[in-house]
Amino acid sequence: MPRIQSRMGTSMGFAAFDGQKYLNLETFKKSGEGVKTPVWFAAETSAALDSPAAKLYVYTIGNSGKVKRIRNNSCVRIAPCDMRGGLLGDWVDARAEIVNGEEATHGMGLLNKKYVPWKQFLDFFASFRRRERTVFAIRPA
Repeated sequence: MPRIQSRMGTSMGFAAFDGQKYLNLETFKKSGEGVKTPVWFAAETSAALDSPAAKLYVYTIGNSGKVKRIRNNSCVRIAPCDMRGGLLGDWVDARAEIVNGEEATHGMGLLNKKYVPWKQFLDFFASFRRRERTVFAIRPA
């Protein structure tokens, strides 16, 4: 699949996501067709968003299409957006990686802190469905 160029240079890292609540995550099917989904995210606090070491965490249901597409192709594009996916900034090329163990727990902790009380409310109801969750770390490409 040809690499899609973003309008924002990677030298800015993820600076456009500072203060944002949602990001539009574009993952790619095997055919190369992009699938865009607005999601909650939390930034790693140990690295500045405008640095190459920036990292964002996202979670989803364990068997979702996003999980399957990222396992097949870690190249993604992200853009700040509103809750319905309306873009609030430019697309940025990035790489998504499924994380486990301590890093996944850390990412969920950052998400819990950022989205109080909404995430806890959703987690409560999700606990009855016993669905596995998958955490992604997203880094600049």
